[in-house]
Amino acid sequence: MKLRIKGDSLRVRLTRPEVQQLDESGSVEERVNFAGGAALVYRLKRDAQVSAIEAIYEAGAVEIRVPEQIAKEWCGSDQVTLEGVQRTGASAELRIVVEKDFACLAPRAGEDESDNFANPSNLRC
Repeated sequence: MKLRIKGDSLRVRLTRPEVQQLDESGSVEERVNFAGGAALVYRLKRDAQVSAIEAIYEAGAVEIRVPEQIAKEWCGSDQVTLEGVQRTGASAELRIVVEKDFACLAPRAGEDESDNFANPSNLRC
């Protein structure tokens, strides 16, 4: 799972096995380890208690929660993107995007994209 943070925007991209894991177990988690034993954990989770996509940050972990039924439908479909906006203050919002990760159009050295979804631009009819 890839995490991209830019301003008030979170984006996660999942490979095929990660989408399957979300479908089967209800969550996918990664961690970035830092010197001194610190870590940043980021997690995507199906949640029957939420009605819209939301994110929380606590105890060194970013957790994105997707409503259970929406997540299940997304995992079993060709739909690429789930998107939500969460109010974080009187005039502030956090944009949250969850996507299926496609292989790049041009191979990049040192990157294994064998678990990524086939890029639709590479498909021929």
